[in-house]
Amino acid sequence: MILAGVPDIRFVQLSPAALTALISGDLVAASTAAGAPLSQFLVEEAWLWRIRLADIDTDPAAAEWIARAAVAEPEGVTVGHAGFHGPPDADGVVEVAYSVDPQHRRKGYAKAMLRSLLERADADPRVTAVRASIRPDNTGSRATIAGFGFRKVGEQWDPEDGLEDVYLRVKKA
Repeated sequence: MILAGVPDIRFVQLSPAALTALISGDLVAASTAAGAPLSQFLVEEAWLWRIRLADIDTDPAAAEWIARAAVAEPEGVTVGHAGFHGPPDADGVVEVAYSVDPQHRRKGYAKAMLRSLLERADADPRVTAVRASIRPDNTGSRATIAGFGFRKVGEQWDPEDGLEDVYLRVKKA
């Protein structure tokens, strides 16, 4: 469904074969494995695909939650990637993750990705809340989550990103 000012996003799950091809820099093989035309931006995110491939190796059920290309519809253009860090934890919390290709930023795609991720989380009875961790200087991501019911609940130190604000959106009953 397209909401006013928010594009529609279709997620394409990235199989281990697609992830392996992205890691090796083979965009053609990755696109073939995914069944959708992927983008160079996804190849450049090889560091992330290594993590996600290891996640799937550890827990094959994680594939249902992570590693998805975000395709803008009806254009059929891959504009980034989004998903969760993994399946719901013991408390039913999932953490969102999304990134928009720089050439497609400021067009509403991040909000569209987040909207779709929240719909996915809300549809799963195991999920009780959705978490987001954002660096305080990342005004774009803070603006993206605004209006979706997230509340700041604390801070954390991430070894790669440094200080992050932690936000939580409790699932509506």
